[in-house]
Amino acid sequence: PAQAIPTNEDCPLHPTSIYAITKRDQEEMCLTIGRAYGIPTVVLRYFNIYGPRQALSNPYAGVAAIFSARLLSGQPPVIYEDGLQSRDFIHVSDIVQANLLAMKSHRADYHALNVGTGVATSVRRVAELLIRQLGSDQAPELPGKFRPGDTRHCFADLTRIRQTLGFQPKVKFEDGIDELVEWVKEQSAVVSKRKLTSAFDKMKREMAKKKMAR
Repeated sequence: PAQAIPTNEDCPLHPTSIYAITKRDQEEMCLTIGRAYGIPTVVLRYFNIYGPRQALSNPYAGVAAIFSARLLSGQPPVIYEDGLQSRDFIHVSDIVQANLLAMKSHRADYHALNVGTGVATSVRRVAELLIRQLGSDQAPELPGKFRPGDTRHCFADLTRIRQTLGFQPKVKFEDGIDELVEWVKEQSAVVSKRKLTSAFDKMKREMAKKKMAR
């Protein structure tokens, strides 16, 4: 059977959604202006960031935050497709490390660099870990829908950033989730369940209206 392979920076850019188009255009704009005016510029392609202080009431904050918010409000995490689609989840502290390395070195100037872990984790796995760590009795909900433009598997090839900046992610996903859960538990006292629920419901309505989920 075919196996997923990591994505490197030289893969052709063929955006399949408006969101992806804006990311590509922002990259090109920054690099073009940087070269034209001699401004040192580095493009860091963050993969799926998670960690403490994510906005739980922001329905676009990322799947770990969205699932956590649902579980806090006593509702199941909703998973598109079959849950076996995978992403590269990188802890916010590793993102900070990559930013500092890029700021301190000119070796990466005018290049695009992946910032991830190089490890693929299924969306279902994220939901199961959060359910277990939060002590919830909820089960993931799979409505059989999908979002047009979503990639089945996406995880980073770190060859370039390792060779250029010496970057090495330090936080294992399970350890990062443990830290996220501890922070999420603290938020349960200050974030209302109604606010968390209404934010997710609003996102669902917007996605359906814009035909971003089917």
